[in-house]
Amino acid sequence: MTPLYHDLSGETVVVFGGGAVGSRKARGFDEAARVVVVSPEFDERLVSLAEEAGDGESGSDEPIELVRAAPDADAVADWIERLDPALAVAATDDAAVNAAVEAAALDRGKLVNRTDVSGGRDPGSVVVPATIEDDPVTVALSTGGTSPALAKALRERIEAEIEGAGEMAALSGEIREELKSAGVAPEKRREAVRRVVRSRGVWKGLQKGRSNGRQEADTVIEEVLDR
Repeated sequence: MTPLYHDLSGETVVVFGGGAVGSRKARGFDEAARVVVVSPEFDERLVSLAEEAGDGESGSDEPIELVRAAPDADAVADWIERLDPALAVAATDDAAVNAAVEAAALDRGKLVNRTDVSGGRDPGSVVVPATIEDDPVTVALSTGGTSPALAKALRERIEAEIEGAGEMAALSGEIREELKSAGVAPEKRREAVRRVVRSRGVWKGLQKGRSNGRQEADTVIEEVLDR
């Protein structure tokens, strides 16, 4: 499988299954798309999230829609046709229903994430990775669906390692544009930015505040440009 980032803004994601797995999947998309969860019952966390979204407290542009229904395998295709999602998530505890979700989505050229299988998947299938965000930096990792526990453990380790990466991304991007505008040669420009992002002094400075990080970065840049 090839890792890609996909913009789901303005799209619909339908999740079949409102248990713990379906809840986790829905929570992963609630800030990126319209999310519709179809299930006879709903996890408490999912109900709370839907209520917060409806009150405008979750930061999501659109509330999560909880549809209380229990479609069987024969009825799934009608739901896919009606909701026209960009992505269908099969997260029920019924293998036949999950298989029907997968088949109906793929037949209509939709992306599908089936939560009860791992390893080999059909074209059009996707694995939803564990993600770590420090805006604008996003790190995604996946075990191909074979070990969610390992993905979670790795996410926690990486989360600690990249603390402050968002500030570094903003600072290094700012420096890159400044050097480009100043007419600094591309080779020197690349070296300066590379030295900045690898400098422990700049990382430590950013932990104290943006101005401290900038001062440390300017020192690094001067050393590169004066060579």
